[in-house]
Amino acid sequence: MSVLDQFRLNGKVAVVTGGNRGIGKAIAVALAEAGASVAIASRDEARNGEAVAELTGLGATAISTKTDVTSRADIVAMRDQVTAQLGPIDILVNNAGIGIHGESLTIDDDSWDRVMATNLDAVWKVSQVVGESMVERGTGSIVNVGSMSGMIINRPQWHAPYGVSKAGVHHLTRSLAAEWAPKSVRVNAIAPGYTKTEISDIDLPEYKHYWIDEVPMQRYAQASEIAPAALYLASPASSFVTGEILVIDGGYTLW
Repeated sequence: MSVLDQFRLNGKVAVVTGGNRGIGKAIAVALAEAGASVAIASRDEARNGEAVAELTGLGATAISTKTDVTSRADIVAMRDQVTAQLGPIDILVNNAGIGIHGESLTIDDDSWDRVMATNLDAVWKVSQVVGESMVERGTGSIVNVGSMSGMIINRPQWHAPYGVSKAGVHHLTRSLAAEWAPKSVRVNAIAPGYTKTEISDIDLPEYKHYWIDEVPMQRYAQASEIAPAALYLASPASSFVTGEILVIDGGYTLW
């Protein structure tokens, strides 16, 4: 097997939560281009359909499943649907997430709870539900989407709940990796830096000093630059890698 062959995912089944836009969709495209059958799991059926159309246009096998990742019942139904239509899940990308900004004294309990439910609790639930079958089969790769925000304090916007949730994702990644390693189930995470997506406000001039000028590479990332790292962690190319948090930030956390 050549080194490039080790990145191939032919015959593998992948699920990407929140895979209908942004970093999630870029990862779904990368997995599909590597040969995986891909399921897009998200709440927005219209966007799911658009993402599936894009993947099938690449010649990939793809399906969508309407899934609220905060609901265990939805997650179980998603796993069962994907297994029935595509086969057992080999790769899980926990990408779905939300963020809020605000000073800590102004953030109410509902806002805190929503961020934790989507960004951390859902990663736990989906990993449990999908990971159960992976452990039973003795194979699988889980890639969680954390953030450099789980390692630093972002400026000038304050968003304590988001940073705390991503730090939790990083620790959960290590915990599951240690527990499931004897079962040949690998669990890793990527930690993107500032990335241009459809919903980001990264181009606002008032943030340029903090979000671009202070990045050693003097720019932000495109989602397509994040996706290859997820492919690496999902593929046999990283067969001896588990419990790692791969930072993709243009050097921002070096300072």
